[in-house]
Amino acid sequence: MLAFPMMKNHLIAMRIGYLECFSGISGDMFLGALVDAGVSPQLLQETVAALGIGARLEFSRLLRGGISATKADVWVDGQKEAARQEYWQRRNVEHQHSHENHVHHNHENAEREHSHEYGRGLIAIEELISGASISETAKESAVAVFRALGAAEAKIHNTSVERVHFHEVGAADAIVDIVCAAVGLEALPIDSMICSPLNVGGGVVHCAHGALPVPAPATVEILKNVPVYSSGVQEELVTPTGAAIVKTLATRFASFPEMKIERSGYGAGSRDLPGHPNVVRLTIGEALEVLGAKTESDRIAVLEANLDDLNPQVFGYVMDRLFAEGSLDAFAVPVQMKKNRPGTLLTVLCKPDDASRLTQLIFAETTTLGVRQREEARQTLARRWESVGTQWGQIRIKIASMDGNVTNYAPEYEDCRRIAAEHHVPLKTVMQEADRVYLQTRKIA
Repeated sequence: MLAFPMMKNHLIAMRIGYLECFSGISGDMFLGALVDAGVSPQLLQETVAALGIGARLEFSRLLRGGISATKADVWVDGQKEAARQEYWQRRNVEHQHSHENHVHHNHENAEREHSHEYGRGLIAIEELISGASISETAKESAVAVFRALGAAEAKIHNTSVERVHFHEVGAADAIVDIVCAAVGLEALPIDSMICSPLNVGGGVVHCAHGALPVPAPATVEILKNVPVYSSGVQEELVTPTGAAIVKTLATRFASFPEMKIERSGYGAGSRDLPGHPNVVRLTIGEALEVLGAKTESDRIAVLEANLDDLNPQVFGYVMDRLFAEGSLDAFAVPVQMKKNRPGTLLTVLCKPDDASRLTQLIFAETTTLGVRQREEARQTLARRWESVGTQWGQIRIKIASMDGNVTNYAPEYEDCRRIAAEHHVPLKTVMQEADRVYLQTRKIA
C-alpha cells in the first residue's frame, strides 16, 4: 500500500444496514426488504430477465400482522413460488409412495425421472451466474451463497458439492433469490450489513422422506456458528436459501447496533401467521464514529506445514484452493529442512471455525504428514471501500484508518487488472491513474 498524508480529525459516517429476522428469513423476504428500503425494483427485474431462465420477478404491497410490507414473488412458467412449492411437495410424496409400493420399478426409468426433476446442477448454475450481466462483486457473492447452500445439501445427502442438483423450477427460484440478493445488497448505500439472531420457528416440515423437525437439516448445517432461537411459532421460519444468504452476506450477527436511523424497509413472507407479523425488517442508517479510533482485535487460527517434496505446480494450485475456500491469507517461506534439503514453510491464516476444514484441504492437496495449529490475537486497522471514476471505468480503493486518520490506501487489484485487459492499457498505468483520481477527490473534499 502507498502511504497517504495524515488527515486530522476526519470524522467518517459508516453506513450500515441492520436486518432483523424476528420472523426468520427467506430469499423472497430479503428481496422485499431490499426494495422497501430503496433498491430499485426495476434493477432486480432487469437482472432476472437478463438471466434468461424463464423467470420473472413481481413486487406488491400487502399487510402481514398489520404491518405494511413489500412482497416479492418469483414466477416460473406462469406459476408463483407458493403454487410450485405445493406441487413439488405433493409430487415428492407421490414419488416416495410409488417407490415404496413398486420396489422392483425399472432403475433406468428412475434415473431418467431423477435427472428430469433435478436437472440443473450446481456447476451449471455457477456458470450461469458467471455469464450474467452483473458486477464481478455481485457474481462472487452469488456464487458464494450458492456454494454454501450446495455444501449443506451435499453434507446432508452424503454426496459431493459438484453432484448436488436442483430440480428445474426450484433452481430458478433459488437463482433469482440469490442473484438478486447480491445485486440488491450491492445497490444499497451501505458499507456493511449486520444481522440479528435468527428466529428459526418450530414444528415439522413434510417431505418425501417423512416429517422432519424445524429447522430443516440443510438449514441447520448452514447456520453453524450463527446465533439462533425459537419464539415458539410452529412454522418453518428460516429457509435454506434465506440462511445461506444471511450467513454469506452479513458481516456479523449482533443485537441492534448504535446508529442514526435514516429509513427502514419490510419484506413480507408467504404466510400470514396469526399473532405474529411474518416480515423481516431492514434498517439503514449511520453509525457515526471516527473510523479506526482504535484498532480492532480478534482471534485467528494459524496453520503451518513443512513441505520438501511437493511439485511447485501443485503448490500454486494449493494456494488458489486455500483462498477459494476462505483463508484470510496464505504464504510460503523458503526453509532449510532436515538432511539439508531445501523446503517450503506453508502458513495459512484463517478464522478458527475454518481451521479444521482447511487442515483437511492441506492434507488432501499436499504431501505433508503433519499440520501445526495455534490461535493468535490479531490487531487490524479499520478498513472501508471507496469507488473512483477513471477514464476507463470505476475502480475500488481500499482505505485503512487509525485514530481518525487515513493511513494507507490502494486500488483494488482485480478492478485494475480487468480494466487493463479490457482496454489494453498497462496495469501500472491504470493503478497510477486510480491513485491520482483518489488523491484529487480527497483534495476537493
